[in-house]
Amino acid sequence: MNAPVSAIEQLQLELPDLDWINDPGRVARLSQDFAWFSPVLKRQLEDKRADTVVRPRTEDEIRRLVGACARRKLPITIRGSGTGNYGQTTPLAGGVVLDMTSYNAMCWVRGGTARAQAGIRLVDIEKATRPTGHEFRCIPSTFRSATLGGLFGGGFGGVGSINYGPLGAPGNVLGIRAMTIEPEPQIVELRGAEALRMHHLWGTNGLVLEVEVAMAPARPWLETLVTFERFDTALAFADALARAPGIDKREVAFFGSPVPDHLGQLAEYLSKGCHAVLSLVDEPAEDALKDLVAAHGGTVTYRRDAAEVAKSNRTLMEFTWNHTTLHALRIDKSLTYLQSSFTPGQYIQQITEMEALLAGEVMMHIEFLRGMDGLLTCSGLQLVRFTTEERLDEIIRIHRDRGIRINNPHTFIVEDGKAGGALPPEILAVKQHFDPLGLLNPGKLRDWPVKA
Repeated sequence: MNAPVSAIEQLQLELPDLDWINDPGRVARLSQDFAWFSPVLKRQLEDKRADTVVRPRTEDEIRRLVGACARRKLPITIRGSGTGNYGQTTPLAGGVVLDMTSYNAMCWVRGGTARAQAGIRLVDIEKATRPTGHEFRCIPSTFRSATLGGLFGGGFGGVGSINYGPLGAPGNVLGIRAMTIEPEPQIVELRGAEALRMHHLWGTNGLVLEVEVAMAPARPWLETLVTFERFDTALAFADALARAPGIDKREVAFFGSPVPDHLGQLAEYLSKGCHAVLSLVDEPAEDALKDLVAAHGGTVTYRRDAAEVAKSNRTLMEFTWNHTTLHALRIDKSLTYLQSSFTPGQYIQQITEMEALLAGEVMMHIEFLRGMDGLLTCSGLQLVRFTTEERLDEIIRIHRDRGIRINNPHTFIVEDGKAGGALPPEILAVKQHFDPLGLLNPGKLRDWPVKA
């Protein structure tokens, strides 16, 4: 007597022409992302696996797969390159991981606008747009491997946010093409604010096929490291550079000691115990930058112009944002991190206060950016010496009690990661419309738990 055929086996028999991955080791690897940055998520998610992984190549393959999953009520977890940090791409209910990396065509470039399929790598988009004189407005430090759909679904800010704010600021994302998760999938084009109702929700409320973004004029960026002996003067310099209206810049990051000691690949440029500021400024602004360095008593220890960066294919961008955390973890695996949003007009005071209160346990890594309101502010991606989960929760409370917003990177629940806030009704309505059966990444939204 033949054994009953499982729903996954039925799915693969129905769609034999799709690119299936069933090897247990590869399925396990493609069921994880960089959630191991958090010892909490590592413990909670390390044994979670999909039943299978599929890599569709065309919209028709995606449509047929989604319809077949919906008819069998099989959970779907959408994945790009897995460069996220919150377990976004880790399935809690088994099912199918939908790996979008083979769906990766460039649709078009028109002036300062670009549109591409969700699985394309960000680096490949810039290769297409730079001949037209354009680059990303906001790009993560993982740009070599991160995908456009992954950026839209899980990204917040990045290099360039000092000018254009986070990705979700109006005008950065212009539109998306999305598919409903139902037996007969529908294709919908969403523009502007409607498109952003799927943004930064970890693929829980819609399957994004294409993303259209506004680009920025490309500049010849000069990359520098400036070091200081004192925390306060280094922070003052970073703030002055970020504020300087006549210096065009793409990135300003502050590393308080001992963060620079954890950037091993830059060790020859960062003396032990120093504080450092990393920046990308427009090459014509170099003299103004030098004047600012001199005024604050800093020392330029690293300088590469745009031609040198292009020739070496090595950029300081890959030491910013959450790449800083990655580099630090290579030196000390006991570290973890926070994600903080400081208050415009108060961030210098807040950073200084937290440094005095938690020095040695919480190490300052600060990224300057424009907030959603356009005001200059900064986000913290502080390194934390992890001891216990209880102490980590206490550190988060200490920040929140002092008016510092913490977007908790140690939870896989979307709402809890957003400082405990409930999702607005319009976002819940999008979830109901695009995922009426609750099959997308179940367990990541409070009201859509894993079904028993």
